[in-house]
Amino acid sequence: MTYFNDLLDGYQRFRTADYRRQHERWAQLKDGQAPKVMVIGCADSRVEPSQIFDTLPGEIFVVRNVANLVPPYETTPGHHGVSAALEFAVTKLGVEEIVVIGHGKCGGAHAALTEMFHDAERGDGGFVHDWVSLLDGAREKVKAKFGDSPDLGREMELETVRTSLANLMTFPFVKSRVEAGTLKLHGAYFAITDGELWTMGEDGEFVSQLKSAPALA
Repeated sequence: MTYFNDLLDGYQRFRTADYRRQHERWAQLKDGQAPKVMVIGCADSRVEPSQIFDTLPGEIFVVRNVANLVPPYETTPGHHGVSAALEFAVTKLGVEEIVVIGHGKCGGAHAALTEMFHDAERGDGGFVHDWVSLLDGAREKVKAKFGDSPDLGREMELETVRTSLANLMTFPFVKSRVEAGTLKLHGAYFAITDGELWTMGEDGEFVSQLKSAPALA
């Protein structure tokens, strides 16, 4: 079990090891960042994009939240954290690719599928239910197609990726760049049980990045 004091110990190891080994890299980053890829992932502690993709500091601009969701474009008053990060990455940093990565055993996808937070006490906030309601349409679609299949949970996890990619295209500054060919969108899925990475094709199906592996519907 890791606590804050353990994190401080980790910092000391980082400062005396990785930071020194990558000193030139950190020196390059001191005046700003210029990542070409934005990754939208889940806040789940088991799914760390920089580790999965083996990237260096400054290589990917990462946003993480419950169930790796992108809300649809809207301009109503509020605090739109994901939308703000997306706007910054696309219009200011000029990222050229956006990757939405879902994962196995996702608690957010499970919450949306089972509506387990539907009756949560408002004193607790009700934030989870409100957030995963973005997947209401995905839940109905998956249930209608797969019923009581044992793969229902996994299919819901895949659908979270498809939903976020569809919502990305509702943002005018994303849509215009995709259509102009200056921005590409990608879907991915990381299976925690075996560490396998799947990527989504243009047909919406997922194909393993390991050799001789079947596709995920």
